[in-house]
Parts: sequence; C-alpha cells; structure tokens
Amino acid sequence: QLQLVESGGGLVQPGGSLRLSCEASGLFLDYYAIGWFRQAAGKEREGIACIAGRERSTQYVDSVKGRFTISRDNAHSTVYLQMNSLRPQDTAVYYCAADLGPECPTASISYDFWGQGTQVTVSS
Repeated sequence: QLQLVESGGGLVQPGGSLRLSCEASGLFLDYYAIGWFRQAAGKEREGIACIAGRERSTQYVDSVKGRFTISRDNAHSTVYLQMNSLRPQDTAVYYCAADLGPECPTASISYDFWGQGTQVTVSS
C-alpha cells in the first residue's frame, strides 16, 4: 500500500528549528520527486520545496529560501525538511507529496500521493 507519513511537527519558539520527515512506503522513492507543502488556517495550500528523484535538484519558494533545506535518503525512503529561523508566519500544517517522474512538477495537481500532514506552530 502506497503511503506517505509526515512527522516532526510541533510547537517551537520564533527563531527555533524543526526537522520534518516524510517516510514513504510501498513505492521506490528513487523514481519520485517529493514536494513539501503547507497550509495555514484560512489560506490556500502553497508549495514550499521540492527535491527531484535521482539528480536531487531542489527548488524553494522565496519565503523559505536560506532558511529551509530539503534533502532525501532514498535508502531509508525518507525525505526531510530542515526548517531554521522559524517565524510565526511559518505556522501551518505541512504536507509531503510524491510525483512519479524525474523532475519537480510545476503544479501541485501533478502530485500522485499525499500524506496526512503534521502541524507546525511557531509561537512564543
């Protein structure tokens, strides 16, 4: 059964760090691009980072560049999102998604599988 499970969310103070994990099962992760998305209360879901399959090129939305780092460990079927210098506006439910293909897709609708999300709250 194909499944993505996010973990690592929680409550953190502004300026703090969290590392999110996206563990995949039932698929060969090498063949998939993995994206991280977030959705804040009352707002639309936004894509924030993506890592391609084999070549591992990365993309970031401007609001997280220099603060967030996406990486993958295909041997352990896990993709990570290291989040540093967190801000209150980073508060959201964070989701990972998988797209079968070598490159990061240009639209979220292209992603084939989604996790259930993990809550990140940045507050003092």
